[in-house]
Amino acid sequence: MKYLLMIYGNQEKWDAFPAEEWPAMIAQQDAFNKEYRATGELLGAYGLADAAAAKLVRREGGAPAVTDGPYLETKEYMASFYLLDCESEERALQIAARMPAAAVEPVELWPILHDASTDL
Repeated sequence: MKYLLMIYGNQEKWDAFPAEEWPAMIAQQDAFNKEYRATGELLGAYGLADAAAAKLVRREGGAPAVTDGPYLETKEYMASFYLLDCESEERALQIAARMPAAAVEPVELWPILHDASTDL
């Protein structure tokens, strides 16, 4: 079963971490990624750009309309996501609990119910 593991944040939150802590934080995340890539349970890990770089796309009257920034009603936004393939929800929860970010903020784990990539 595949799962989406999501980390939320914002630039203000990341700027609050002292610069000297970043190398250790990145090393922890890198170790996490390597561990679960080796088991085959981490299919991909993706860090997103700041919300200021996002675009919102709508179709208005059949024509695309593109505006700057995401549609946000909260201060935080999805900052990173991880695609897991685990034998059970219990295993996915174990991995989510080991995510370094989970020591600071909650992370979300969503089951993926449909995988269109298998239809390609």
